[in-house]
Amino acid sequence: MTMHTDEAADSVVLLYTTWPDGAAAEAAARTLLDERLIACANIFPAGRSVFRWDGDVQAEAETVAFFKTSKARAGAARTRLTELHPYDEPCILALPAEPGLSAAGFVQWVASETR
Repeated sequence: MTMHTDEAADSVVLLYTTWPDGAAAEAAARTLLDERLIACANIFPAGRSVFRWDGDVQAEAETVAFFKTSKARAGAARTRLTELHPYDEPCILALPAEPGLSAAGFVQWVASETR
């Protein structure tokens, strides 16, 4: 069955996350790939986060990772990321792909990798 381009684009979700380091992000990515919960992860080291936590302003080095998944698997991927993450309250934000603006072939690949 071939998905219509807009349906396929609507089925892709990027999970934006932050991690204490690249090793933790990569370990999570490999686990989610093995479990077919994601198609791909992009890991960007050397980020810096400034935030308020427990009433104090903090600044820490963090690694940013985007996990590409299907809408159907996004909930399970989020749950698994939460289980694997070392933070008490991990940053996990679901960003849906914009229908009609995403590359159809890539979107279909994400769908096929997360079935």
